[in-house]
Amino acid sequence: MAEPLADSVIQRIGQAADLYHRLVMLVAPPGAGKTAVLRAVRERTAAPLVNVNLDLSRQLLDLTARQRTLQLPHLLSNIVTSSAAEVTLLDNIEILFDITLKQDPLRLLQGLSRNRTVVAAWNGSIKGEHLAYAAPGYPEYRRYPSRDFLVVTPEATA
Repeated sequence: MAEPLADSVIQRIGQAADLYHRLVMLVAPPGAGKTAVLRAVRERTAAPLVNVNLDLSRQLLDLTARQRTLQLPHLLSNIVTSSAAEVTLLDNIEILFDITLKQDPLRLLQGLSRNRTVVAAWNGSIKGEHLAYAAPGYPEYRRYPSRDFLVVTPEATA
């Protein structure tokens, strides 16, 4: 599964260069192999692969709840811009959905993708014209119109 999806991601990276938000979403349910796809893309493009949960949680540890909410966008931006690469791959972004952090995950990703191409692994699905994270009824549930970013899904390459 990783190679055909990696090809699709690399193709979308090229297409994203002309967009306002240079954001490519790799959308699939948990356990579908998104990390393997991002690793394959990293090997072929030399783009840095960031484990957002790990890197961001390390920086949030010593902050109060209020400081976490206020500083998270800046800390995430620093993590992504620490490399001079034109493309950054983001995996394990679940921390962005933590309701105590009071963030809009898609908006954060779009902000990051203004000055570089960002490929993010999204645990969720595309249903009709909407991108979903989690299931309705869960506090982390998010639903967004599927516009202003490019999408790669396993279904599209099957």
